[in-house]
Amino acid sequence: MDAGERRRLSRLHRYERAAWENGAASVCGVDEVGRGPLAGPVTACAVVIAQPLILEYLNDSKVVTALRRVELASDIRRCAVDVSLGWADPEEIDAHNILGATRIAMGRALAGLRAMPAQVFVDAIHIPACQAPQTAIIGGDAKSAAIAAASIVAKVARDQYMEELDALYPGYGFAHNRGYGTEEHVAALHKLGPCPAHRRSFTPVVQTWLFAELLA
Repeated sequence: MDAGERRRLSRLHRYERAAWENGAASVCGVDEVGRGPLAGPVTACAVVIAQPLILEYLNDSKVVTALRRVELASDIRRCAVDVSLGWADPEEIDAHNILGATRIAMGRALAGLRAMPAQVFVDAIHIPACQAPQTAIIGGDAKSAAIAAASIVAKVARDQYMEELDALYPGYGFAHNRGYGTEEHVAALHKLGPCPAHRRSFTPVVQTWLFAELLA
């Protein structure tokens, strides 16, 4: 790892370092993936650390390649004090809207930890179920090492789950579009109609569903 990458990782730990210097024994980053897709769950992750994660390429999952995400997710699980995932399924997304379901998934990720950390850093939103002091950081997955780690583990876990859904519901391309509304996915929706993995409250799915109902 070169000096420039070490300096970047040092900057990425500024929130964590401040918490440790103020006496926090451990800090937790929480992030989610899957708010935008038309299908599949929203997936949250909580990662607890008690020392810096000096992992080359650690960053917001959106700017890390797929192969590196898988490698980093393994390294994060090895180095972290604790890692927990939380999920909210399409029915919960439809019932509570995507923001409400995201908070549910994040609350479940925190509830799965062995112990509550001294400080929680969250990407952008407030988690009502959180019992520890929390700080919402706008763009946190690019500013906090713990949040970046959570975003990577959540992304890898959700991608793997979407591959499983692709085997259950072939034809939509879930293994590579991950449920997002690509041209291919929308075309498959029009051809096949929605499957149980789809979010019935999302506009492209609603439109397809209503059109199918009119033709029935």
